Amino acid sequence: MNVDVGVCTYKRIAVAETLASLGALTLPPGVALRVIVADNDETPEAEARIRTAAETSGLDLAYVHAPSRNISLARNACLDAARGEFLAFLDDDETVTPGWLAALLAEAARGGWDAVLGPVKAVYGPDAPGWLAAGDFHSTAPVEAGGRILKGYAGNVLIRMDAVRSRGLRFDLARGRQGGEDDDFFYRLTDSDGMIGFAPDALAYEPVPPGRQSLKWLLKRSFRTGQTHGARLESRFRGPARLAQIGVAGAKGGVCLAGAAASALSPARRSKWLVRGSLHAGVVARLAGLKELQLY
Repeated sequence: MNVDVGVCTYKRIAVAETLASLGALTLPPGVALRVIVADNDETPEAEARIRTAAETSGLDLAYVHAPSRNISLARNACLDAARGEFLAFLDDDETVTPGWLAALLAEAARGGWDAVLGPVKAVYGPDAPGWLAAGDFHSTAPVEAGGRILKGYAGNVLIRMDAVRSRGLRFDLARGRQGGEDDDFFYRLTDSDGMIGFAPDALAYEPVPPGRQSLKWLLKRSFRTGQTHGARLESRFRGPARLAQIGVAGAKGGVCLAGAAASALSPARRSKWLVRGSLHAGVVARLAGLKELQLY
């Protein structure tokens, strides 16, 4: 079995650590690994450094220059370069455990899933605010709705390429700078009857940079996530039904504000309520026609 791992990168030195962790994987018998690095910089200045890191880690590398500054371009370049039965995605600042890929493949075989998500564990530095680490706001795991996982994320996922090609799925270039391109991609997968599973042992670690260690950044990210969900609702509901969705999201936002007020003495719990409320505010804003944020 041939498996590709796509890593989209933009001027990030830590990609060498990502490649080193991929070189240390314990592969199941009969599995051949190839790593696709899609460089999203304007010029391929990082090519030599990436090739050296891959060679040092003993990796079969496909380097692709995919300019510029649009993550959807880089993700689509990985889709185009993939030749294996499966394509996994990792972020260029993540590292994985030795059993990461084996766990994803085992769950894909067990459930026959079109995609399998793994958890991403946030790593906070010593200077991170105490409430932030206590609330663990940056770790990622899938959320079920009605017994199904309806959306995914590209930070730790294995995708069956037949499911992508048969549906003509691509990452939306319009979302390549504002964020939410992976939410949108996996919504379209599940809206077309695709199924997503979860492999809890397929663990990836991701450090949290100082620029993202604030409530302001969390609120913006959550608001934008809500806008992406609102865009999906907008395509499914019209007239009074859309107004009803605005009412539902507004009511949920009100509950979150009440929860934040009740948790005023606990920074972590208060912030969780506010972040959740920001998501519902994003849904309302998108359904009301507000332009989506450009997060990156």
